[in-house]
Amino acid sequence: MDIWKYYDTTHKKHLVCNPMNKDKLEGLFSLLDLKPSSTVLDIACGKGEPLIRLAELYNISGIGVDISPYYIKVCENKKNKRIPDSDIKFLEMDGTKYSPKINEVFDLTMCIGASFVYGGLIGTINALKKMTKPDGLLIIGEPYLLKEPDAKYLKMSGMKKDEFNSHYKNIDIGEKEGLTCIYTLVSNHDDWDHYETLQWWSTYEYVTVYPNDPDNTELLNQIKKTKKEYLLYGRDTLGWAIYVFKR
Repeated sequence: MDIWKYYDTTHKKHLVCNPMNKDKLEGLFSLLDLKPSSTVLDIACGKGEPLIRLAELYNISGIGVDISPYYIKVCENKKNKRIPDSDIKFLEMDGTKYSPKINEVFDLTMCIGASFVYGGLIGTINALKKMTKPDGLLIIGEPYLLKEPDAKYLKMSGMKKDEFNSHYKNIDIGEKEGLTCIYTLVSNHDDWDHYETLQWWSTYEYVTVYPNDPDNTELLNQIKKTKKEYLLYGRDTLGWAIYVFKR
């Protein structure tokens, strides 16, 4: 099954494609106090909600980059409906291949829940740092470990033991790279449950509406696997936070 079709199908009902409560996210955006002249870059922007919401709040200009053709289509539709006159652009491409114009840096750079684009948290911090103005902000969404992962969870999920850090270590990594963490936003079980179980709902609805899709067996097997992983281990092992760093 095409990976981007899979994420589009399983995240069809999601406003944002990560375990963050929309009201908490709105609270964070209200704290940013951006100026209309501000420029924002969002790598792996998903459905574009953060960038579009910031444009609605502050009339900023910005660029959203995502490799999924499904998500870029959603982004464009949202833009046309909600902010048709804004200076927001969405680019369908691999985030690692995005390169700003010569000497172009942004007031705010974001990569919320997709540090894999740059090979992990340190790679993401260093990539965004180069594209952020001095005194500008970086917003990064990243899982963290609530406890030592069970060996059965590692085997079931394919996750490596050192793939994620503690909440403290995520902050420490950024500060050792020359940034200052000025704010964090942490998800709770309700936020995680909403994110995970909405994928179940979307999947079962999809196979009901499209019973003859040849990808349905693979889709159902995968969602059954991730459901078991989450309920047995993930819910009590992985946390999620959005980190705001100042360059």
